Amino acid sequence: MGYIIALSCTPPRVYRQTATLMGLQLVTSFITVAKTLGLQRETTRRQLEAEKKKQSEGPRVESLNKRFSTTHENITLLEQMMRNIFQGLFVHRYRDIEPNIRTSCIEALGVWILSYPSMFLQDLYLKYLGWTLNDKNAGVRKASVLALQNLYEVDDNVPTLGLFTERFSTRMIELADDIDISVAVCAIGLVKQLLRHQLLPDDDLGPLYDLLIDDPAEIRHAIGALVYEHLISQKFISSQSGAKGVDNNSSEVQLGRMLQILREFSADPILSVYVIDDVWEYMNAMKDWKCIISMLLDENPLIELTDEDATNLVRLLCASVKKAVGERIVPATDNRKPYYTKAQKDVFEHNKQDITLAMMKNYPLLLRKFMADKAKIPSLVDIILHMNLGLYSKRRQEQNFETVIQLIKEAFFKHGEKEALRSCANAIMFCSTDSQGELKDTARNLVKELHDELIHSKLKPAMKEVADGGDEYPLLVNLKRMYELQLSGNVPIESLYEDMVSTLQSYTNKDDQVVTFLLLNMYMHVQWCLHAIIHSPAISEASLSSLLAKRDFLSERLEYLLSSCLEMEGNRCNQLARWVCVILTDLSRLFKKTNFSSSKLEKLGYSPDASVLQKFWKLSVQQLSISDDTEDDDGNKEYIEETNRDTVMMAAVRLAVTDKVYKEYLGPEIISRFMMHGTTVAEIVKHLITFLKKNDDDLAKTFLEALKMAYHRYMVELSRSDDESLASKHFLEFQELAAQLSGTFVGVSKNKHKSDILKIVNQGIDYAFIDTPKQLSFLEGAVLQFVSKLPTPDILEINVNIQKRTENVNMDEDPSGWRPYHTFVQTLREKFAKIEGMQEEKDGTSVRRRGRPRKRRNIQGKRLFDDHGSSEEEDSISGSDHENAQDEEEQQDEDEDDDDDEDEDVPLINQIRSSSKLRSRGSREGNKGQTQT
Repeated sequence: MGYIIALSCTPPRVYRQTATLMGLQLVTSFITVAKTLGLQRETTRRQLEAEKKKQSEGPRVESLNKRFSTTHENITLLEQMMRNIFQGLFVHRYRDIEPNIRTSCIEALGVWILSYPSMFLQDLYLKYLGWTLNDKNAGVRKASVLALQNLYEVDDNVPTLGLFTERFSTRMIELADDIDISVAVCAIGLVKQLLRHQLLPDDDLGPLYDLLIDDPAEIRHAIGALVYEHLISQKFISSQSGAKGVDNNSSEVQLGRMLQILREFSADPILSVYVIDDVWEYMNAMKDWKCIISMLLDENPLIELTDEDATNLVRLLCASVKKAVGERIVPATDNRKPYYTKAQKDVFEHNKQDITLAMMKNYPLLLRKFMADKAKIPSLVDIILHMNLGLYSKRRQEQNFETVIQLIKEAFFKHGEKEALRSCANAIMFCSTDSQGELKDTARNLVKELHDELIHSKLKPAMKEVADGGDEYPLLVNLKRMYELQLSGNVPIESLYEDMVSTLQSYTNKDDQVVTFLLLNMYMHVQWCLHAIIHSPAISEASLSSLLAKRDFLSERLEYLLSSCLEMEGNRCNQLARWVCVILTDLSRLFKKTNFSSSKLEKLGYSPDASVLQKFWKLSVQQLSISDDTEDDDGNKEYIEETNRDTVMMAAVRLAVTDKVYKEYLGPEIISRFMMHGTTVAEIVKHLITFLKKNDDDLAKTFLEALKMAYHRYMVELSRSDDESLASKHFLEFQELAAQLSGTFVGVSKNKHKSDILKIVNQGIDYAFIDTPKQLSFLEGAVLQFVSKLPTPDILEINVNIQKRTENVNMDEDPSGWRPYHTFVQTLREKFAKIEGMQEEKDGTSVRRRGRPRKRRNIQGKRLFDDHGSSEEEDSISGSDHENAQDEEEQQDEDEDDDDDEDEDVPLINQIRSSSKLRSRGSREGNKGQTQT
């Protein structure tokens, strides 16, 4: 024991770790022996009491007394040995610099307390578990939490843990929001244990419920389990505190409690979906379709539903149906398509049948009841997308099916909001494609009726009314209906197209939503016409000419609106301008010349000319400068998130990668605004840079042009403004751009693109000396960032060449103007001196030794068999070890950073994603700190 304790305090980490494991295992083994002896002692005690009842003295009693005494002495000796190891080894190593050693200590202590509570279940030992809840290493914190979970699992331990719980319960709750996800999940399980024993007041749980809408799914689902058990099923609440006669397992009761929770999130449907997703796995009442439908239809209700509750219950029903058939209701962070086994798919199919059977007769009743409610109808209509339509035929329910689609059609014409229209359009298209036999015929006839009614009874009269100076709203709402229908399928609007053209030409209010939706519908129609021609076995000349005419008119109108929007002041043309940018980009990509070259459709190739590109980018810059939060009273709030600044920049990036000509013009322009418009826009530009590094033959030219553009903005601001702070701000933006671009050349990429870096440096120096000393600040702001990426010989050559440029120049005439040059040269010299010093160190006799320093021979080590506690020497050893560990960790961090920077295989965004997706929760690391004692 003494030898192991001594080795556990030596400097070499491997000795400490091995000795610690051996010492901890000794205590565990001693506990096993002590428990066996304890059983023997208890058996002997009972036998002794029985013998004493028979006779007071005798050889049998004497033998039992001796055995009892010997066993007790052995147990006492074992316990003393455990204490010696605990004091000599554990109390020092549980705070060792090595996290693995600390973790082993805490794991062992948890086992000791659980298996031998008669000795270890006291505050003298428990406090170490409480202290290590604040350890800086996640593994140690997790080990402590798991040990406590095991202790609270045993009901007999809880009374003894009272003082410990009072002291450390606050920290246990805080750990539920730990920066490490695995620690947070374990801590939530520990809080559940405390709630089970009623050791926490409900007031302390408020911060935990905020985690229902956190980012990591593991934490959300762990909180969901806690919410279900504590608030919904009320497993942790004593019978006397609950209402008498209430069945906590009743679906209606549990749904009522869930609705109370959802009231807190009623204002934001997205947050409601998060909460439903968190609890769904544990709450079977959410799959009780009949109960939910019965509550919505008010059939013998135990709970009175308010309108808010009914809205939340419809959302819950829709979200639960999606979950039951294997669809995600909250997007995954990795955006990967989920993989399901055959058994899981069978379960989903079974659930789909159950949902269909439950809804078959009640669906028309629900649709009729909530037909006019715009908050409920989108979720209610979405349910049909997850039903098995074939069951309608098998159960002879064709009439109900026809009633359902007629009601959905009625809802389509009753509402004008995006969500309701999109749900109805998708549902009608689904019924016409996924149904079979007579049901499909019925659905297709209804689709034809809907198209005819929308075109002939709605849109044409509305256009005539607007032409006569009448109300614009009927035209707008029906154009929105047409757009949503075209998003889900082809709509034959040839008979309406000429009317749309004339309306667009004669419409005077250029900043109106009507113009936007006319453009969108015309673009969607052109897209469907192209789709029909490409997939047609025989290409008709008439259809080809018609498509060309439609495309040309649309492109001309877009070019006209580009100019019109640029002439408008402020943000009056905000949303229309963004739609114009997006549609122009999609039109250019759709009719890209290379798509049709050397084919019968070659004449379909289209590309905007240089003047249009310039207007496009100028308008894009204008829109990027307008915040998404800017009020736009004339804008359509429903679609404003689909045309935010992100989509404008994404449109520009997509256009830049469409063709080499576009790239040469737009590439530098886009990159020059890398860091100017927020992090999300910067991420989009980063994808463009990644694409260019893989596909651009002249990357140096693109980067240098981008730097020149950013520098030009700074120079213009410097010349026309007396505000030095504003000019300084532009220079910092320019400098930050150079730092970001040079930062893309690291690791393997630095060697791969060496020629590009050298070209940027040399041509950047040429640019800086074009107008000396006026442009010399380009050296300090941009070139210097790239020089550091070059190898030593190139840096030395650059240093020589740049000094030759100034051999016959009098720099004393304008000292302040030449200051950037002197800074640049001085930096190169310092870097050269540093490199020379490193070279001398490498070649000379005095070489810095990397890694752990040699052990000094005059250090007085701990005596091998000293049973006392830690010494001053031991503390100094720990300090030295800590410094060396920091050196190793820093080196490891540098290596990891290099690895991260080398990972450049980021795919280019090639399609616009709607910003109406579920909101992104902020990074946990950004807004959460780690409590550390």
